[in-house]
Amino acid sequence: MYTNDSTNNEVIKLYGCQQILISPSNELKAILEYICLYARKLSDCGIYYARQMFFKKGKILSKFDLINELTNNKHYQALYSQVAQQALMNVAESFKSFKGLLREVRKGNVNQRPRVPNYRKSGLVLVSYPKQAIKLKDGMLRFPLGQLVKTWFKIDSFFLPMPTNLKFSDIKEVRILPRNMCFYVEFVYEQPDKVVELNKSNVLGIDHGINNWLTCVSNIGTSFIVDGKHLKSLNQWYNKQISKFKEGKPQGFWSEKLALITEKRNRQVRDAVNKAARIVINHCIKNNIGTIVFGWNKGQKDGANMGVKQNQKFVQIPTGRLKDRIAQLCEQYGIQFVETEESYTSKSSFLDGDTLPTFGEKPEGWQPSGRRVKRGLYKSSQGFLINADCNGAANIIRKVAAKLGLVLNVVNRVLLNAPVRIRLWHAASKQPLP
Repeated sequence: MYTNDSTNNEVIKLYGCQQILISPSNELKAILEYICLYARKLSDCGIYYARQMFFKKGKILSKFDLINELTNNKHYQALYSQVAQQALMNVAESFKSFKGLLREVRKGNVNQRPRVPNYRKSGLVLVSYPKQAIKLKDGMLRFPLGQLVKTWFKIDSFFLPMPTNLKFSDIKEVRILPRNMCFYVEFVYEQPDKVVELNKSNVLGIDHGINNWLTCVSNIGTSFIVDGKHLKSLNQWYNKQISKFKEGKPQGFWSEKLALITEKRNRQVRDAVNKAARIVINHCIKNNIGTIVFGWNKGQKDGANMGVKQNQKFVQIPTGRLKDRIAQLCEQYGIQFVETEESYTSKSSFLDGDTLPTFGEKPEGWQPSGRRVKRGLYKSSQGFLINADCNGAANIIRKVAAKLGLVLNVVNRVLLNAPVRIRLWHAASKQPLP
Protein backbone atom coordinates (compact mmCIF):
# COMPACT_ATOMS: atom_id res chain seq x y z
CA MET A 1 0.00 0.00 0.00
CA TYR A 2 1.43 3.38 -1.04
CA THR A 3 0.53 6.69 0.47
CA ASN A 4 1.55 10.22 -0.42
CA ASP A 5 3.04 12.16 2.49
CA SER A 6 2.20 15.73 1.53
CA THR A 7 3.95 17.16 4.60
CA ASN A 8 7.38 16.05 3.39
CA ASN A 9 7.78 17.57 -0.10
CA GLU A 10 5.43 15.01 -1.67
CA VAL A 11 7.71 12.08 -0.84
CA ILE A 12 6.15 8.70 -1.63
CA LYS A 13 6.38 6.33 1.32
CA LEU A 14 5.80 2.60 1.26
CA TYR A 15 3.61 1.01 3.91
CA GLY A 16 2.90 -2.63 4.67
CA CYS A 17 0.09 -4.25 6.61
CA GLN A 18 0.43 -7.32 8.81
CA GLN A 19 -2.75 -9.06 9.94
CA ILE A 20 -2.82 -11.35 12.99
CA LEU A 21 -5.73 -13.43 14.27
CA ILE A 22 -6.55 -12.70 17.92
CA SER A 23 -7.52 -15.44 20.38
CA PRO A 24 -9.07 -13.20 23.04
CA SER A 25 -10.14 -14.08 26.54
CA ASN A 26 -13.80 -13.55 27.41
CA GLU A 27 -13.03 -10.16 28.96
CA LEU A 28 -10.94 -8.97 26.00
CA LYS A 29 -13.55 -10.25 23.54
CA ALA A 30 -16.24 -8.24 25.34
CA ILE A 31 -14.10 -5.10 25.12
CA LEU A 32 -13.37 -5.59 21.41
CA GLU A 33 -17.04 -6.21 20.66
CA TYR A 34 -17.95 -3.09 22.63
CA ILE A 35 -15.62 -0.68 20.81
CA CYS A 36 -16.43 -2.14 17.37
CA LEU A 37 -20.16 -1.93 18.13
CA TYR A 38 -20.01 1.69 19.26
CA ALA A 39 -17.83 2.57 16.28
CA ARG A 40 -20.61 1.23 14.06
CA LYS A 41 -23.29 3.17 15.97
CA LEU A 42 -21.26 6.37 15.72
CA SER A 43 -20.75 5.80 11.98
CA ASP A 44 -24.50 5.39 11.52
CA CYS A 45 -25.08 8.65 13.41
CA GLY A 46 -22.60 10.39 11.15
CA ILE A 47 -24.20 8.88 8.04
CA TYR A 48 -27.66 10.01 9.18
CA TYR A 49 -26.52 13.60 9.70
CA ALA A 50 -24.57 13.66 6.43
CA ARG A 51 -27.52 12.22 4.48
CA GLN A 52 -29.93 14.78 5.92
CA MET A 53 -27.61 17.66 5.02
CA PHE A 54 -27.26 16.29 1.49
CA PHE A 55 -31.01 15.75 0.96
CA LYS A 56 -32.11 19.08 2.48
CA LYS A 57 -29.28 21.42 1.45
CA GLY A 58 -27.32 19.47 -1.17
CA LYS A 59 -24.20 19.86 0.97
CA ILE A 60 -21.45 17.26 1.36
CA LEU A 61 -20.05 17.52 4.88
CA SER A 62 -16.33 17.47 5.63
CA LYS A 63 -14.75 15.42 8.40
CA PHE A 64 -14.47 18.57 10.52
CA ASP A 65 -18.23 19.24 10.17
CA LEU A 66 -19.06 15.72 11.35
CA ILE A 67 -16.62 15.79 14.27
CA ASN A 68 -17.84 19.19 15.48
CA GLU A 69 -21.48 18.12 15.25
CA LEU A 70 -21.11 14.74 17.02
CA THR A 71 -18.55 15.51 19.74
CA ASN A 72 -21.25 15.39 22.41
CA ASN A 73 -22.85 12.22 21.05
CA LYS A 74 -22.79 9.39 23.64
CA HIS A 75 -21.39 6.96 21.07
CA TYR A 76 -18.55 9.40 20.39
CA GLN A 77 -17.80 9.72 24.11
CA ALA A 78 -17.87 5.95 24.59
CA LEU A 79 -14.83 5.66 22.31
CA TYR A 80 -11.33 7.02 22.62
CA SER A 81 -11.42 10.43 20.93
CA GLN A 82 -9.00 9.62 18.10
CA VAL A 83 -10.83 6.35 17.38
CA ALA A 84 -14.14 8.21 17.22
CA GLN A 85 -12.65 10.84 14.92
CA GLN A 86 -11.32 8.14 12.59
CA ALA A 87 -14.79 6.53 12.38
CA LEU A 88 -16.32 9.87 11.34
CA MET A 89 -13.47 10.54 8.92
CA ASN A 90 -14.34 7.27 7.17
CA VAL A 91 -17.93 8.47 6.82
CA ALA A 92 -16.73 11.78 5.36
CA GLU A 93 -14.50 9.92 2.89
CA SER A 94 -17.42 7.82 1.67
CA PHE A 95 -19.48 10.96 0.98
CA LYS A 96 -16.49 12.58 -0.69
CA SER A 97 -16.20 9.56 -3.00
CA PHE A 98 -19.95 9.78 -3.67
CA LYS A 99 -19.53 13.43 -4.66
CA GLY A 100 -16.66 12.50 -6.98
CA LEU A 101 -18.75 9.83 -8.68
CA LEU A 102 -21.59 12.31 -9.20
CA ARG A 103 -19.11 14.62 -10.88
CA GLU A 104 -17.99 11.81 -13.19
CA VAL A 105 -21.63 11.00 -14.04
CA ARG A 106 -22.19 14.61 -15.12
CA LYS A 107 -19.06 14.43 -17.29
CA GLY A 108 -20.29 11.20 -18.87
CA ASN A 109 -17.39 9.10 -17.61
CA VAL A 110 -19.65 6.91 -15.41
CA ASN A 111 -22.92 5.46 -16.67
CA GLN A 112 -24.49 4.18 -13.46
CA ARG A 113 -25.59 6.79 -10.95
CA PRO A 114 -24.10 6.09 -7.48
CA ARG A 115 -26.22 5.65 -4.37
CA VAL A 116 -25.93 7.84 -1.30
CA PRO A 117 -23.93 6.02 1.43
CA ASN A 118 -26.34 4.06 3.61
CA TYR A 119 -26.43 2.83 7.21
CA ARG A 120 -24.72 -0.30 8.47
CA LYS A 121 -27.56 -0.85 11.01
CA SER A 122 -26.11 -4.06 12.49
CA GLY A 123 -22.85 -5.83 13.09
CA LEU A 124 -19.38 -4.57 14.01
CA VAL A 125 -16.98 -2.32 12.12
CA LEU A 126 -13.25 -1.76 11.95
CA VAL A 127 -11.64 0.40 14.66
CA SER A 128 -8.41 2.35 14.02
CA TYR A 129 -5.86 3.50 16.60
CA PRO A 130 -3.16 5.96 15.46
CA LYS A 131 0.39 5.39 16.65
CA GLN A 132 0.38 8.26 19.17
CA ALA A 133 -2.54 6.70 21.08
CA ILE A 134 -0.70 3.40 21.68
CA LYS A 135 1.96 2.68 24.30
CA LEU A 136 4.41 -0.23 24.45
CA LYS A 137 4.99 -1.77 27.88
CA ASP A 138 6.75 -5.08 28.61
CA GLY A 139 6.12 -6.42 25.12
CA MET A 140 2.42 -5.52 25.24
CA LEU A 141 0.62 -2.74 23.39
CA ARG A 142 -1.73 -0.60 25.49
CA PHE A 143 -4.90 0.71 23.80
CA PRO A 144 -6.86 3.41 25.69
CA LEU A 145 -10.66 3.42 26.01
CA GLY A 146 -13.18 6.28 26.16
CA GLN A 147 -14.15 8.32 29.21
CA LEU A 148 -17.61 6.76 29.49
CA VAL A 149 -16.09 3.28 29.53
CA LYS A 150 -13.84 4.31 32.39
CA THR A 151 -16.86 5.69 34.25
CA TRP A 152 -19.20 2.78 33.58
CA PHE A 153 -16.87 -0.24 33.75
CA LYS A 154 -13.77 1.08 35.60
CA ILE A 155 -11.60 -0.02 32.66
CA ASP A 156 -9.28 2.47 31.01
CA SER A 157 -7.44 0.29 28.49
CA PHE A 158 -6.81 -3.15 27.01
CA PHE A 159 -3.61 -4.90 25.91
CA LEU A 160 -2.49 -6.89 22.86
CA PRO A 161 0.90 -8.54 22.27
CA MET A 162 3.47 -6.76 20.14
CA PRO A 163 4.61 -8.81 17.09
CA THR A 164 8.22 -9.90 17.41
CA ASN A 165 8.96 -9.31 13.70
CA LEU A 166 8.04 -5.61 13.82
CA LYS A 167 9.60 -2.58 15.45
CA PHE A 168 7.31 -0.36 17.50
CA SER A 169 8.94 2.72 15.98
CA ASP A 170 7.88 1.59 12.47
CA ILE A 171 4.19 1.20 13.33
CA LYS A 172 1.94 3.98 12.01
CA GLU A 173 -1.51 2.63 12.83
CA VAL A 174 -3.17 -0.40 14.45
CA ARG A 175 -6.63 -1.59 13.42
CA ILE A 176 -9.02 -3.94 15.17
CA LEU A 177 -10.89 -5.82 12.45
CA PRO A 178 -13.99 -7.93 13.28
CA ARG A 179 -14.87 -10.53 10.68
CA ASN A 180 -17.07 -13.64 10.82
CA MET A 181 -17.06 -14.10 14.61
CA CYS A 182 -13.27 -13.53 14.71
CA PHE A 183 -11.08 -10.55 15.55
CA TYR A 184 -7.88 -9.57 13.75
CA VAL A 185 -5.33 -6.94 14.60
CA GLU A 186 -3.73 -5.17 11.63
CA PHE A 187 -0.40 -3.39 11.99
CA VAL A 188 0.28 -0.71 9.39
CA TYR A 189 4.01 -0.02 9.29
CA GLU A 190 6.56 1.77 7.16
CA GLN A 191 8.59 -0.54 4.94
CA PRO A 192 12.16 0.05 3.81
CA ASP A 193 12.76 0.52 0.09
CA LYS A 194 13.49 -2.87 -1.54
CA VAL A 195 14.06 -1.82 -5.17
CA VAL A 196 16.26 -4.36 -6.97
CA GLU A 197 18.17 -3.61 -10.18
CA LEU A 198 16.73 -6.07 -12.70
CA ASN A 199 16.95 -6.37 -16.48
CA LYS A 200 13.76 -4.87 -17.97
CA SER A 201 14.29 -6.72 -21.25
CA ASN A 202 13.87 -10.04 -19.40
CA VAL A 203 10.13 -10.68 -19.22
CA LEU A 204 7.74 -13.15 -17.60
CA GLY A 205 4.36 -13.71 -19.26
CA ILE A 206 1.47 -14.91 -17.07
CA ASP A 207 -1.67 -16.69 -18.24
CA HIS A 208 -4.26 -17.42 -15.54
CA GLY A 209 -6.74 -20.27 -15.27
CA ILE A 210 -8.37 -22.62 -12.77
CA ASN A 211 -6.45 -25.92 -12.48
CA ASN A 212 -3.34 -24.09 -13.65
CA TRP A 213 -3.85 -20.94 -11.63
CA LEU A 214 -0.83 -19.14 -13.09
CA THR A 215 1.14 -20.38 -16.09
CA CYS A 216 4.38 -18.43 -16.42
CA VAL A 217 6.79 -18.36 -19.37
CA SER A 218 9.89 -16.15 -19.65
CA ASN A 219 12.13 -15.14 -22.53
CA ILE A 220 15.22 -16.41 -20.69
CA GLY A 221 14.30 -20.10 -20.83
CA THR A 222 12.19 -20.69 -17.71
CA SER A 223 8.58 -21.82 -17.38
CA PHE A 224 6.46 -22.98 -14.44
CA ILE A 225 2.86 -23.46 -13.34
CA VAL A 226 1.38 -22.43 -9.99
CA ASP A 227 -1.07 -25.23 -9.31
CA GLY A 228 -4.66 -24.22 -8.53
CA LYS A 229 -6.26 -27.63 -7.98
CA HIS A 230 -5.99 -27.53 -4.20
CA LEU A 231 -7.50 -24.05 -4.05
CA LYS A 232 -10.35 -25.22 -6.30
CA SER A 233 -10.85 -28.19 -3.97
CA LEU A 234 -11.08 -25.85 -0.96
CA ASN A 235 -13.79 -23.84 -2.69
CA GLN A 236 -15.72 -26.99 -3.59
CA TRP A 237 -15.60 -28.17 0.02
CA TYR A 238 -16.74 -24.75 1.22
CA ASN A 239 -19.68 -24.65 -1.20
CA LYS A 240 -20.80 -28.15 -0.14
CA GLN A 241 -20.65 -27.21 3.54
CA ILE A 242 -22.60 -23.99 2.99
CA SER A 243 -25.22 -25.87 0.97
CA LYS A 244 -25.49 -28.55 3.66
CA PHE A 245 -26.09 -26.12 6.54
CA LYS A 246 -28.47 -23.89 4.53
CA GLU A 247 -30.60 -26.77 3.29
CA GLY A 248 -34.20 -26.29 4.37
CA LYS A 249 -33.44 -22.91 5.95
CA PRO A 250 -35.08 -19.59 4.93
CA GLN A 251 -33.34 -17.23 2.53
CA GLY A 252 -30.66 -15.15 4.24
CA PHE A 253 -30.08 -17.73 6.98
CA TRP A 254 -26.75 -17.35 8.75
CA SER A 255 -25.23 -18.90 11.85
CA GLU A 256 -22.06 -18.99 13.89
CA LYS A 257 -21.09 -22.28 12.24
CA LEU A 258 -21.42 -20.77 8.77
CA ALA A 259 -19.40 -17.74 9.85
CA LEU A 260 -16.55 -19.92 11.12
CA ILE A 261 -16.52 -22.05 7.96
CA THR A 262 -16.48 -18.91 5.81
CA GLU A 263 -13.67 -17.30 7.79
CA LYS A 264 -11.54 -20.45 7.58
CA ARG A 265 -11.97 -20.55 3.81
CA ASN A 266 -11.20 -16.82 3.50
CA ARG A 267 -7.98 -17.23 5.49
CA GLN A 268 -6.89 -20.06 3.20
CA VAL A 269 -7.65 -17.98 0.12
CA ARG A 270 -5.65 -14.99 1.43
CA ASP A 271 -2.77 -17.33 2.21
CA ALA A 272 -2.93 -18.78 -1.32
CA VAL A 273 -2.86 -15.30 -2.89
CA ASN A 274 0.19 -14.24 -0.86
CA LYS A 275 2.07 -17.50 -1.52
CA ALA A 276 1.39 -17.47 -5.27
CA ALA A 277 2.44 -13.81 -5.60
CA ARG A 278 5.61 -14.48 -3.61
CA ILE A 279 6.51 -17.44 -5.85
CA VAL A 280 6.25 -15.22 -8.95
CA ILE A 281 8.24 -12.32 -7.48
CA ASN A 282 10.97 -14.58 -6.08
CA HIS A 283 11.35 -16.22 -9.49
CA CYS A 284 11.81 -12.81 -11.11
CA ILE A 285 14.40 -11.67 -8.58
CA LYS A 286 16.33 -14.94 -8.76
CA ASN A 287 16.43 -14.91 -12.59
CA ASN A 288 16.99 -11.17 -13.14
CA ILE A 289 13.56 -10.65 -14.73
CA GLY A 290 12.55 -6.99 -14.63
CA THR A 291 9.19 -7.08 -16.45
CA ILE A 292 5.97 -9.03 -15.82
CA VAL A 293 3.18 -9.14 -18.42
CA PHE A 294 -0.16 -10.29 -17.02
CA GLY A 295 -2.96 -11.30 -19.40
CA TRP A 296 -6.27 -9.91 -18.15
CA ASN A 297 -9.60 -9.07 -19.73
CA LYS A 298 -11.46 -6.49 -17.64
CA GLY A 299 -14.93 -7.59 -16.57
CA GLN A 300 -14.29 -11.15 -17.68
CA LYS A 301 -16.12 -12.57 -14.65
CA ASP A 302 -19.16 -10.36 -15.21
CA GLY A 303 -21.81 -12.37 -16.96
CA ALA A 304 -19.59 -15.45 -17.30
CA ASN A 305 -21.64 -18.17 -19.00
CA MET A 306 -19.76 -21.45 -18.70
CA GLY A 307 -22.41 -23.49 -16.93
CA VAL A 308 -23.34 -23.50 -13.24
CA LYS A 309 -20.41 -25.64 -12.07
CA GLN A 310 -17.72 -23.98 -14.20
CA ASN A 311 -19.03 -20.52 -13.31
CA GLN A 312 -18.76 -21.32 -9.61
CA LYS A 313 -15.18 -22.56 -10.00
CA PHE A 314 -14.10 -19.61 -12.15
CA VAL A 315 -15.78 -16.77 -10.27
CA GLN A 316 -14.69 -17.89 -6.78
CA ILE A 317 -10.99 -18.14 -7.68
CA PRO A 318 -9.55 -14.76 -6.54
CA THR A 319 -7.34 -14.16 -9.58
CA GLY A 320 -8.07 -10.43 -9.63
CA ARG A 321 -6.86 -10.13 -6.06
CA LEU A 322 -3.74 -12.13 -6.97
CA LYS A 323 -3.05 -9.85 -9.95
CA ASP A 324 -3.29 -6.79 -7.71
CA ARG A 325 -0.97 -8.39 -5.15
CA ILE A 326 1.63 -9.17 -7.81
CA ALA A 327 1.38 -5.58 -9.09
CA GLN A 328 1.85 -4.28 -5.53
CA LEU A 329 4.97 -6.39 -5.00
CA CYS A 330 6.30 -5.35 -8.41
CA GLU A 331 6.08 -1.70 -7.36
CA GLN A 332 7.80 -2.54 -4.10
CA TYR A 333 10.75 -4.29 -5.79
CA GLY A 334 11.03 -2.06 -8.85
CA ILE A 335 9.71 -4.62 -11.35
CA GLN A 336 7.79 -3.29 -14.36
CA PHE A 337 4.20 -4.62 -14.35
CA VAL A 338 2.27 -4.61 -17.62
CA GLU A 339 -1.38 -5.64 -17.91
CA THR A 340 -2.63 -6.57 -21.37
CA GLU A 341 -5.85 -7.97 -22.81
CA GLU A 342 -5.51 -11.66 -23.66
CA SER A 343 -7.97 -12.16 -26.50
CA TYR A 344 -7.07 -15.00 -28.91
CA THR A 345 -3.87 -15.87 -27.03
CA SER A 346 -5.18 -19.38 -26.31
CA LYS A 347 -6.37 -20.02 -29.88
CA SER A 348 -3.36 -18.62 -31.73
CA SER A 349 -0.24 -20.70 -32.27
CA PHE A 350 2.91 -19.16 -30.82
CA LEU A 351 5.22 -21.52 -32.71
CA ASP A 352 3.58 -20.58 -36.03
CA GLY A 353 3.61 -16.85 -35.29
CA ASP A 354 -0.14 -16.36 -35.76
CA THR A 355 -1.42 -12.80 -35.67
CA LEU A 356 -3.04 -11.82 -32.37
CA PRO A 357 -6.20 -9.74 -32.98
CA THR A 358 -7.73 -7.55 -30.32
CA PHE A 359 -11.19 -8.54 -29.11
CA GLY A 360 -13.81 -7.21 -31.53
CA GLU A 361 -11.21 -6.50 -34.23
CA LYS A 362 -10.64 -10.00 -35.63
CA PRO A 363 -10.01 -9.82 -39.40
CA GLU A 364 -12.56 -11.54 -41.60
CA GLY A 365 -11.53 -15.10 -42.33
CA TRP A 366 -8.91 -15.24 -39.56
CA GLN A 367 -8.08 -18.79 -38.49
CA PRO A 368 -5.40 -20.07 -36.09
CA SER A 369 -2.69 -22.32 -37.49
CA GLY A 370 -2.86 -24.78 -34.58
CA ARG A 371 -5.57 -26.13 -32.33
CA ARG A 372 -6.20 -27.73 -28.94
CA VAL A 373 -6.25 -31.48 -29.43
CA LYS A 374 -7.40 -32.16 -25.89
CA ARG A 375 -7.50 -30.50 -22.47
CA GLY A 376 -4.14 -28.88 -21.73
CA LEU A 377 -2.50 -29.86 -25.04
CA TYR A 378 -1.97 -27.64 -28.10
CA LYS A 379 -0.84 -28.84 -31.53
CA SER A 380 0.94 -26.52 -33.97
CA SER A 381 0.58 -26.67 -37.75
CA GLN A 382 3.82 -28.66 -37.92
CA GLY A 383 2.50 -31.27 -35.51
CA PHE A 384 4.46 -30.16 -32.42
CA LEU A 385 2.62 -30.75 -29.13
CA ILE A 386 3.06 -28.15 -26.37
CA ASN A 387 1.31 -27.17 -23.13
CA ALA A 388 -1.79 -25.16 -24.08
CA ASP A 389 -1.46 -22.71 -21.18
CA CYS A 390 2.23 -22.15 -21.92
CA ASN A 391 1.22 -21.35 -25.49
CA GLY A 392 -1.19 -18.74 -24.09
CA ALA A 393 1.44 -17.26 -21.74
CA ALA A 394 3.95 -16.94 -24.59
CA ASN A 395 1.34 -15.23 -26.76
CA ILE A 396 0.60 -12.80 -23.93
CA ILE A 397 4.25 -11.69 -24.06
CA ARG A 398 3.99 -11.43 -27.87
CA LYS A 399 1.01 -9.06 -27.47
CA VAL A 400 3.32 -6.38 -26.06
CA ALA A 401 6.70 -7.49 -27.46
CA ALA A 402 6.88 -4.83 -30.16
CA LYS A 403 5.79 -2.06 -27.81
CA LEU A 404 8.33 -2.99 -25.12
CA GLY A 405 11.10 -4.06 -27.49
CA LEU A 406 11.27 -7.65 -26.20
CA VAL A 407 13.23 -10.46 -27.82
CA LEU A 408 11.54 -13.89 -27.76
CA ASN A 409 14.08 -16.05 -29.61
CA VAL A 410 14.67 -18.27 -26.56
CA VAL A 411 10.97 -19.20 -26.28
CA ASN A 412 10.74 -22.51 -28.14
CA ARG A 413 8.70 -25.73 -28.13
CA VAL A 414 10.99 -27.36 -25.55
CA LEU A 415 10.34 -24.54 -23.07
CA LEU A 416 6.59 -24.64 -23.76
CA ASN A 417 6.34 -28.41 -23.47
CA ALA A 418 7.32 -29.24 -19.89
CA PRO A 419 6.86 -26.43 -17.34
CA VAL A 420 7.68 -27.06 -13.69
CA ARG A 421 4.56 -27.46 -11.53
CA ILE A 422 4.63 -25.73 -8.13
CA ARG A 423 1.99 -26.74 -5.61
CA LEU A 424 0.83 -24.25 -3.00
CA TRP A 425 1.22 -25.31 0.65
CA HIS A 426 3.85 -27.83 -0.46
CA ALA A 427 7.23 -27.71 1.29
CA ALA A 428 9.04 -27.05 -1.97
CA SER A 429 6.98 -23.92 -2.65
CA LYS A 430 7.62 -22.25 0.71
CA GLN A 431 10.28 -19.87 -0.53
CA PRO A 432 11.91 -17.44 1.93
CA LEU A 433 11.72 -13.72 1.32
CA PRO A 434 14.65 -12.43 -0.72
